[in-house]
Amino acid sequence: MSYGDPNNPYGAPQGQPQQPQQGYGYPQQQGQAPGYGYPQAPPVSQYGGPAAPTTMPGSVGAARVMMWVIVGLQVIGVGFFAFAAAALNAAKDDESLKENTAFQDLVGQSTGVIWGYVVFGLAWLVFAAVLATKFKNGGNGARVTILVFAIITAVLGIYPFILVGLVHTVLAILVAVFVGNANGKAWFNRPRY
Repeated sequence: MSYGDPNNPYGAPQGQPQQPQQGYGYPQQQGQAPGYGYPQAPPVSQYGGPAAPTTMPGSVGAARVMMWVIVGLQVIGVGFFAFAAAALNAAKDDESLKENTAFQDLVGQSTGVIWGYVVFGLAWLVFAAVLATKFKNGGNGARVTILVFAIITAVLGIYPFILVGLVHTVLAILVAVFVGNANGKAWFNRPRY
């Protein structure tokens, strides 16, 4: 049977003009290739998984900003502790308090502890600044280091700095979550050319 045969059940009905076929019976939509009614699949990398991100995801960018906020808060904290240690040193040299040996011993020990906090805070500040710069080009090792840093910072924010460390704790937890999620993993594991 041919297409023009009037006995062909697949041919055009008699007496009506033939409509052009649009493919698989779906209506043609504006802007799509003819015959395809499904959206295009996301790009796939050469290894068969989803393609690596070319721009930093928003959550990872937010984690980087939070790391810089932590650096800024540590600058303030180190300055505060250094000022407190200097003030205790000045009080130690006060003539009216020279004969009080209990005060002198307490101030001497407290000053040493506070200067220890200053040194530790300064080292932690430099470490945080270095990690904040690793967000753009760092690999999976940087991601793991940032996660460990954020977890330790969250713990240190709880103890011994409970009141002033609350903001540190919240920021560190958010950094750990944003770097540890799938977007963070995809960003830090992307191929570098």
